[in-house]
Amino acid sequence: MTDLVLGISAFYHDSAAALIADGRPLAAAQEERFTRVRHDSSFPANAVRYCLEEAGATLDDVAAVAYYEDPELKYQRVRATHLGTAPGGLEAFLRTRPEWSGWKRTADRRVRRELEALGLGRVPEVDARRHHESHAASAFFPSPYESAAVLCVDSVGEWATTTLWHGTGTELRPVAEIRFPHSLGLLYSAFTYFCGFKVDSGEYKLMGLAPYGTPRYADLIREHLIDVKEDGSFRLDTRHFEFLHGQVMTGRAFEKLFGGPRRQSESPLAEREFDLAASVQAVTEEVVLRLARTARRLTGEKHLCMAGGVALNCVANGKVVREGVFDEVWIQPAAGDAGGALGAATAVAVERGAGRDHLAGGHDAMSGSLLGPSYDADAIGGTLDRLGASYTRLEGDEVAASVAGHLADGAVVGWFQGRMEFGPRALGSRSIIGDPRDPKMQSTMNLKIKFRESFRPFAPSVLREDLKDYFALDQDSPYMLMVAPVAEAQRIEPAEDSAAAGLDLLKVTRSTIPAVTHVDGSARVQTVSARNNAPYHRLLTAFKEQTGCPVLINTSFNVRGEPIVNTPEEAYTCFMRTGMDVLVLGEHVLLKADQPAWSEEEDWREAIPLD
Repeated sequence: MTDLVLGISAFYHDSAAALIADGRPLAAAQEERFTRVRHDSSFPANAVRYCLEEAGATLDDVAAVAYYEDPELKYQRVRATHLGTAPGGLEAFLRTRPEWSGWKRTADRRVRRELEALGLGRVPEVDARRHHESHAASAFFPSPYESAAVLCVDSVGEWATTTLWHGTGTELRPVAEIRFPHSLGLLYSAFTYFCGFKVDSGEYKLMGLAPYGTPRYADLIREHLIDVKEDGSFRLDTRHFEFLHGQVMTGRAFEKLFGGPRRQSESPLAEREFDLAASVQAVTEEVVLRLARTARRLTGEKHLCMAGGVALNCVANGKVVREGVFDEVWIQPAAGDAGGALGAATAVAVERGAGRDHLAGGHDAMSGSLLGPSYDADAIGGTLDRLGASYTRLEGDEVAASVAGHLADGAVVGWFQGRMEFGPRALGSRSIIGDPRDPKMQSTMNLKIKFRESFRPFAPSVLREDLKDYFALDQDSPYMLMVAPVAEAQRIEPAEDSAAAGLDLLKVTRSTIPAVTHVDGSARVQTVSARNNAPYHRLLTAFKEQTGCPVLINTSFNVRGEPIVNTPEEAYTCFMRTGMDVLVLGEHVLLKADQPAWSEEEDWREAIPLD
């Protein structure tokens, strides 16, 4: 009989549900994909319903429910922090005390009540796991390794901000811990805030901005903000931060240190922001690399698993890989709080006796992270007919061949296939794709398709068998969580008279695939195999056959301010409201020129939320 464990993360950001069947992830999704509220923190009722429907189950069939953190322990940290910083933190504590003295302190009980309200059957007792245990379990148990070092780095859970674990078989043992307020994630978020981006969602923008600058503030950061030891342990000088006292990350001390007030959102980016981003990125890479070396030394393992929000810093991950600290690195694709749902459920499943049967196949248990909803041909066709869309239905390899031809002709394509991805990255199921050889494609897709900042880099998807011909990376990167240099054979030296600086660096061609080559000659690589994503692999193969290039641009199927699309109707709406040329929904191929007029387009663009 199948042993089902339901995992829940909720009430902070990126709420999610995950269902584990006999130790394997069966279904998982973020609530934002159903409610269309970006980074939705509400109870993931829709995600729970989806997971149960995917399994053909009700709550009566669920043996256990796991919550991704310990709310009582988190309350103790919040209370101790506010009272310990009195009188500065007292106002914030009094403002939030009603919630913390009420439902937040017993969030696991609220989870039970919310599940009962769904009316889907009997609800087991909710097992509250610790936040970093959930991260560690999500990193190790689904990994392809029998044993490994496990490194989790984020802002904060209950008290832990950085933890090191040793995983062997079905055992996960804590080795070392750094506690709040000393947090690498909070340091990075402070610079995210100071550079005018939104905390908990804009950190990847800061990472993308870093190569445009020079790390001229790195020594200032080391001298005044963070004391880093040789083993990677660190302490923050909290006098320069404001997160202990209230709702903002930085204040006057930060402004004094870095020569002026924080950048206001949407105001022009200046050299200072480029250099601040480069500086905190350099320090972050230094800390993560030292932590990785310590993890190798303390565990003696050849493999490393990673999770936590900082594990989404693919530049730092790439540095760990290139330095050869471990033979191989595996990163949980839903490394942030959403993945905590999967980790908590997996931890409970293992305690209940689940094994790790996927190890026999020599691969991870994440099914390419394709754990979300899918829609069959009849459902897609019915939606398109209801919308009055014009489409052609193709069969088999005809889809890949036709779409590859459109891409080769310069089209931007919305690609919607199979199950939706779990985690923040589109991996070839809910993607917008384009030809990486076109030097204008990055700006075109940023400004006309995604409606976002022009500096934001796009990632390449590459056939796994052609990886080494295009990128200096010696291992798989199926989840787009590692940055690697573009291979020398594909590099083009900029003209000697090129004196571009700042965002003008975008105009300099550096490789044969300029649309995915960042200004420092690197790229955030996704390797694609037929086992993980057969339709996407067929498309890349067809594109290679037609052009000789086994690489495509891959960015998430959404626009700025919106979650990635989930349903065929959402995909069609996004297609019609943007400058995409072609939409592919399963076997259905739609050309923009053939579609009826779309009257909402202009009003919708003006309403895009900015952050």
